[in-house]
Parts: sequence; C-alpha cells; structure tokens
Amino acid sequence: MRDRLLGIVLVSAALALTGCAGLQVRIDPAPLPTGDAATALTTLPVKGRALRTGYDREEFGQSWSDVDRNGCDQRNDVLARDLTEVEYRPGTHSCVVQAGTFTDPYSGRTVPFQRGRGTSDDVQIDHVVALANAWQTGAQQLDGEARERFANDPLNLMAAEGEVNQQKGDGDAATWLPPARGFRCAYVARQVAVKAKYRLWVTAAERDAIAGVLGACPGQELPPDSGIAGAR
Repeated sequence: MRDRLLGIVLVSAALALTGCAGLQVRIDPAPLPTGDAATALTTLPVKGRALRTGYDREEFGQSWSDVDRNGCDQRNDVLARDLTEVEYRPGTHSCVVQAGTFTDPYSGRTVPFQRGRGTSDDVQIDHVVALANAWQTGAQQLDGEARERFANDPLNLMAAEGEVNQQKGDGDAATWLPPARGFRCAYVARQVAVKAKYRLWVTAAERDAIAGVLGACPGQELPPDSGIAGAR
C-alpha cells in the first residue's frame, strides 16, 4: 500500500515539474444542433431580460377565452386534446371535461383527472413559455389582443401534472426542464416555436440551454401546429 501511494506521489510530482507538457487531453466538442428547431433558434434575438415592472396576469386578457370560436374555452379544449378516456359533463355540448386519464409528458406519470374541488388542480394547463417570461422577453411591446392570443394559443398550452407545473413556475429553459429527459427535445422545440411566432427574444443563458438540449436530438422538428415555415 505504501509503495502504491509513493508511486502516485512520484507521478504527481513529475507532472508538476513538467507542466504536463507531455499530456494531450482530448475534449470532444458538444454536437451542433440540427433540424428546423435549431434553425428557428438562430433567428431569435438574444437580449437581456427586461424588468418585470408592470407585469400582471390581466395584461394577457381573459383567462381561457375561446380564441378559436368553437364554443369551448381553451382550458377544456386542452384537456380534451391531451387526456384520454375523456368524459364530458352532460348538457355542455361536449365542452366541459369532467374526467379522464392523463399521462404527463413532463414527468412520465399517469394521473387520473376528476373535475371538482380539491381534484381539478391535479392536472393543470401550463404555458410552455410562461407569461412572466414572455413579458420580460418582448411581450410588453405586443398589443393587448396579441397578448391574449399568446396566453390562449394551443401552441403554447399543454396539460401538465399539477405538482410539476408548480415546480416550473415561470422558469425558462435555463432554469427548468421537464424531469422526463425523453421529452426535453420536443419541449424546447415548442418554446422556440412560440417565441418565433410572437417575435419574442431569448436570453443568452436560455439560448445556450436550448441549444444544449437540441444538440442531443439531431434533426429535431418544430411542432406541426406551429404554423412556421419548415415545420412538418
């Protein structure tokens, strides 16, 4: 044991004396992101986060307004889209989701949904690009109508397990990513699509975090419902 320790000390001393001149350490560069999402990311302006001054939920209009004029509010539209085994409240023309089964893409867990006091919040509707984040990255310059469209745009809305959604808060990709790693590529691609659609910017840290995720999923496409050229 003593001889082994001595050997380690001698090697360390030799490296110190030579300045590691004889060592060549190869560090592989991070893979460059490719695909429509990566291309769209390069078009987003990079700026610092604006002040939160003046931010209020009311600046984004009515919550869950019926922007697509189908007679159902956006919360119920998203629940109907993202849940399976959906049951509707009788007499609501298949609008109000009463119950269903939800597999949360953020966590991978399956959550039963039952509308009611103390249970409705088990499944919440997440703004993929949080409203506060949008306010600080360009939404202050949008008019009220555009902000209401942003807050109710199906592209920016996803059902999420309540606990996970609360953990996210208003974080961007630099501060929060879905615990389910397999969903991270699609998640940041959707954030890019939303920011491109509404001409918002990203911070340098946010851009780098998104690029880091996309580097692990070559060819990542934008969501097909983004309405952005190149999306399939």
